[in-house]
Amino acid sequence: MIGKITGRIEYRTTDHVLIDVRGVGYIVYCSDRTLMELPGNGEAAALFTEMLVREDNLQLFGFTTLLEKEWHRLLISVQGIGAKASLAILGTLGPEGVGRAIALGDISAIKAAKGIGPKTAQRVVHELKDKAPAVMALGGSLAEAQGEAPALADVIEEPAVQPAPRSKAPAASGQGAAAQAEALSALSNLGYGPGDAAAAVAEASGADPELNTAGLIRAALQLLAPKG
Repeated sequence: MIGKITGRIEYRTTDHVLIDVRGVGYIVYCSDRTLMELPGNGEAAALFTEMLVREDNLQLFGFTTLLEKEWHRLLISVQGIGAKASLAILGTLGPEGVGRAIALGDISAIKAAKGIGPKTAQRVVHELKDKAPAVMALGGSLAEAQGEAPALADVIEEPAVQPAPRSKAPAASGQGAAAQAEALSALSNLGYGPGDAAAAVAEASGADPELNTAGLIRAALQLLAPKG
């Protein structure tokens, strides 16, 4: 399987780019948001990829971060959501927005993606509401795993093999503490400040100490949502 592509962008269209990797061109399908983030033609680019294998076709789908790739894998597990529908959702909301919408049960946000009807949006929220927080909390670990990347031009001209960085998992002092740590990590990945996130998690946990990670994230997001 091809998990990552690093090369120079040969050309782009409305839904894919062709990346030249030492004379071999790879067509990689991307969301609108990812296409906007990529550099211009002739410039170096790197994409994490997921391969779709069919009897009559092989397709690569590209993502700028591992978190976006993980959301894609989760979205296509939902009945009725194919690779292109997943890219439409990610292109509209971004990986952080997808997590927020699912955690809050915001069907209208999912429905805003092109080609996603109300029933499909409802299915996404229903099937992923218990799985989403795990991916949200994973965001920090995935970002750490990506590490400091060397200059793309250097990688293309003189690739070097480097050992993958190892991350240490924090030790949990109990179920409640672990749930709070995971919730804080998820809120941080969504862009909330440490103080606001900690206050929301503390308030939600205080109101219901039995909340698991999924419930704690949902409760904290509701507290952090703009009032009025």
